[in-house]
Amino acid sequence: MFSNAMSYIDIANDILVSLLILGIGVAIVMVGVLYVIDITQTQHAIRRNFPVVGRFRYFFEHLGEFFRQYFFAQDREEMPFNRAQRSWVYRAAKDIDNTIAFGSTRDLTPIGTTYFVNTAFPTLDENAAKPESMQIGPYCDKPYETASFFNISGMSYGAISKPAITALSNGARMSGAWMNTGEGGLSPAHLAGGADIVFQIGTAKYGVRDHDGNLSDEKLKEIAAHEQVRMFEIKLSQGAKPGKGGILPGGKVSAEIAAIRGIPIGQDSISPNRHPEMNSVSDILDAVEHIRRVTGKPTGFKTVIGDYHWLDDMLTEVNRRGIESAPDFITIDSADGGTGAAPVALMDYMGLPLRESLPKVVDILHKHGLKNRVKVIASGKMITAADVAWALCIGADFCTSARGFMFALGCIQALQCNKNTCPTGITTHDLKLQRGLDPTDKAERVAHYKHNLEYSVGVIAHSCGVPEPRGLRRSHCRVVQADGTSVRLDEVYPDQRDGRAEAAD
Repeated sequence: MFSNAMSYIDIANDILVSLLILGIGVAIVMVGVLYVIDITQTQHAIRRNFPVVGRFRYFFEHLGEFFRQYFFAQDREEMPFNRAQRSWVYRAAKDIDNTIAFGSTRDLTPIGTTYFVNTAFPTLDENAAKPESMQIGPYCDKPYETASFFNISGMSYGAISKPAITALSNGARMSGAWMNTGEGGLSPAHLAGGADIVFQIGTAKYGVRDHDGNLSDEKLKEIAAHEQVRMFEIKLSQGAKPGKGGILPGGKVSAEIAAIRGIPIGQDSISPNRHPEMNSVSDILDAVEHIRRVTGKPTGFKTVIGDYHWLDDMLTEVNRRGIESAPDFITIDSADGGTGAAPVALMDYMGLPLRESLPKVVDILHKHGLKNRVKVIASGKMITAADVAWALCIGADFCTSARGFMFALGCIQALQCNKNTCPTGITTHDLKLQRGLDPTDKAERVAHYKHNLEYSVGVIAHSCGVPEPRGLRRSHCRVVQADGTSVRLDEVYPDQRDGRAEAAD
């Protein structure tokens, strides 16, 4: 019996040795093939000069971004969002303790740093108030009223996965937030949770287009017939890619995507870089009025601000036509907004950041006496309570976030959004990767994140001595100047909301 066992061991050893020799042989052959390929190719100098070995450069370059994120970067060093910011969102989404010990790691010295001004007499807990409800679209057949000041920004079905949108829809309903469809049309997943919906009309008119790509009143009415669809948003431009349309490759245009967007199956779909029919501020106002009349629901537009003088022309035209002609809201996207894919030249260098554009837009509205009529929605890289509190101080009525809610879904900032390889299943169509995203669990995290962020904004407001977040003013925030000292925001941007009398809703 012992001899039989030994013979089996000998056989196993022989097999292992044979496999090892075979593996070494295959490896030698592969190295030889790669050597010949590298030494003869002419596109990569490193590989040509250092055959085979030079390939490790690309491997380590790929691994570098992950090593920097997890091993080398300090908590507040990474871009676009550092570990401290992401950690806050993760903990808020999981509804676990979000306190820290020993002291803040935030540097308060760089120029432009903001912080809030506490009062000697903060709001007592018993005097704290819930956020006031605000009406959008007072001249519509069906105005929209909500107390939620933090909501989900536009993310198209196709840009993010069905499980992700399903989780967002359910989480939005659970927390009382609205969610924006993005420009990809209204999918069943958007409606699945019962959340309030803002339907976005992009330059390609996905979901509301006729066979020629023009806006279809019939399709508009079909979308508006959904009780969940509360508002319509015309997308003029996006912070991450202002002045740039998009290409949806035919390979991604499945039967489902084609039906939702109203385009042919399997064919490339090109989005114009702007709405071709809108050539002036009058055209924009005409489009707003047309959609509002056809749907009966509040209608506004989204834009990233660069040149802002056209807003003066538009609001002058509004006052000439009458206050009812104004857009019901303006969504201001930031130059530091995000997207799944955009040219570097636009992503890095085009448009104004929200810190500059939001005060300008709010002040222009005040100048024309229209701030009460036109609600301002701030968007772009707003994921923490401090971001939202600052925007409310400036004069925003609402804030929206896409990437904040992506973090709530489990995004790890792997920077794979444009490669269909998202490891968390959020921005991929790979069913194997989508499997890791449980919509039921993530919906709860979405709701927790929204609730905890709004609660934290309330804490900031109470420390400043106001009962609820929309009571924040520019005088409640300070910004660091070049000499290292800070000044109140209302010294940099004088607060006009208590100045000129404005038209009431």
